[in-house]
Amino acid sequence: MSESAMPGVVLIGDSIRMGYQQTVVEALEGEAEVWSPQANGGDSRNVLAHLDEWALQRNPRVVHVNCGLHDLKKDFATGAPQVPLDAYADNVLQILTRLLAMEGTCVLWASTTPVDEELHHAKKGFDRFEADVEAYNARAAAHCRALGVEIDDLFDVVQRADKRAILREDGVHFSDEGSRILGGAVAYRSEEHTSELQSPCNLVCRLLLEK
Repeated sequence: MSESAMPGVVLIGDSIRMGYQQTVVEALEGEAEVWSPQANGGDSRNVLAHLDEWALQRNPRVVHVNCGLHDLKKDFATGAPQVPLDAYADNVLQILTRLLAMEGTCVLWASTTPVDEELHHAKKGFDRFEADVEAYNARAAAHCRALGVEIDDLFDVVQRADKRAILREDGVHFSDEGSRILGGAVAYRSEEHTSELQSPCNLVCRLLLEK
């Protein structure tokens, strides 16, 4: 982070994050300094490997993590996921535990967004299935509940917005409008209530959490 007096927000995630991050930057302009890695965050193994560089060394006020779509990718030929469910759950636990060790940092976990299986199969060289999205989300959510980590339910945001209306033809990425909707869900929640904040997460945490 720079030496800005504004709270720091770190966005970690894959190409879905890369799609919505500009909306977050614009929404929090003047309220927080938003940073995210240039690189696609990839799967949970990659996030864990870069956690020091992307988050721990930056001492942000808020860390928002979106990780799962790469993990659950399945090879056409073998049906094997890129990161098996148990390994993913263990990686998530390590990610959350390490982030929570940062004093004064609010940790937010984004649920993995839905996919359109038919479109995805036709356009990609590998599969993603909605049942796996739900299974991987469930394991991450269990760790979040146990550790007291807030979940930013982007899966629900997409469902309520009608995923077929905002998914691109590859069945996984989002239209510009879809990315704006996701960015709004991450950044804009109930700004009128920010003056009520008492926690160390301050203004930015409330903006990211309010539904």
